[in-house]
Amino acid sequence: MSIDASYGTKLQHLFDPEVVGDAINRKLFDYMRFAPLATIDTTLVGRDGDELTYPYYESISDAEAVSEGADIPIARLYQKTTKVKVSKIGKAVQISDEAIMSSAGDVMGEITRQVVQAINSKVEALIIADLGAKAGLSKTIAAASGSTDNAADDISDALTLFGEDIDGEKVLICTPELYGRLRKTAHWIPNTEMGADMIVRGTVGMIHGCQVVVSNRLKAAGYKTYAKTTDVAVDAGKTYYIKNDLGAYEAVASPKTADLGDYYEQTTVSSGNVAYIVKPGALRIVMKRDTLVEFDRDVLDQTNLVVASKLFAPYLYDATKVIKLPIAS
Repeated sequence: MSIDASYGTKLQHLFDPEVVGDAINRKLFDYMRFAPLATIDTTLVGRDGDELTYPYYESISDAEAVSEGADIPIARLYQKTTKVKVSKIGKAVQISDEAIMSSAGDVMGEITRQVVQAINSKVEALIIADLGAKAGLSKTIAAASGSTDNAADDISDALTLFGEDIDGEKVLICTPELYGRLRKTAHWIPNTEMGADMIVRGTVGMIHGCQVVVSNRLKAAGYKTYAKTTDVAVDAGKTYYIKNDLGAYEAVASPKTADLGDYYEQTTVSSGNVAYIVKPGALRIVMKRDTLVEFDRDVLDQTNLVVASKLFAPYLYDATKVIKLPIAS
């Protein structure tokens, strides 16, 4: 009696790409930290093209002193346009048959979680980059000096740049260093005492009406980061690092070309020390295609490949709702 192989249970029967794709889409917007500050734009869904022209607003000039009986100066609000190009972001995970069979946990659930985390991280990086390039308002926060730290007062002064729109919900996205300074001031309100609904997940407290969120992407100048090298041969002019069992990076005295795939390079952040005050509605997220999850298998090495990709782009829509806060060093 012959057995019809089509009735056999295979991994792709246990792993439904559409189900996983839907799960990623749901979790993506649940866990995307800055989603509450953005409007979701579906204009490009189901349409040809990967680029749209969108309007954005330039900031008006600072307020001016007005003498008694004089007219208040009138400012024009200028609307300009910017082109937004949707790009593909994605992540692939490769797992062996042995890893699936010997795992005590939910392998596919873990893949979903890590793919969401990877996409969220990329979206946050794109948002931070756009804030830095297009923020319409700016106020420098002075460096801490001795026992006096005027960071909280500088934030209070910066809020006046919103003019009559100073009220309403606001989020301060800051470096861990600035967070440490603010929480020592008399104006700091911890999240347990805020008395207001949190706008962004991970809010740690409030300062002068701004809900505070810490982002590791906003590093102080001189901060060192590490990334796997792309070199195919040892460069004598570089220092290579390897990650030890404790997660620390150690310099390698004599790197070997055969092992370069395990080596890291160090990068020093030359610019940074910046924070942002962002009002809801300042951002837009342009959607082109929901998360597409695909499955493939290599029968030679018996590994399984799960690939997730998404077509969308976040961008700064209203520059007048963002204050850039460079931090003096």
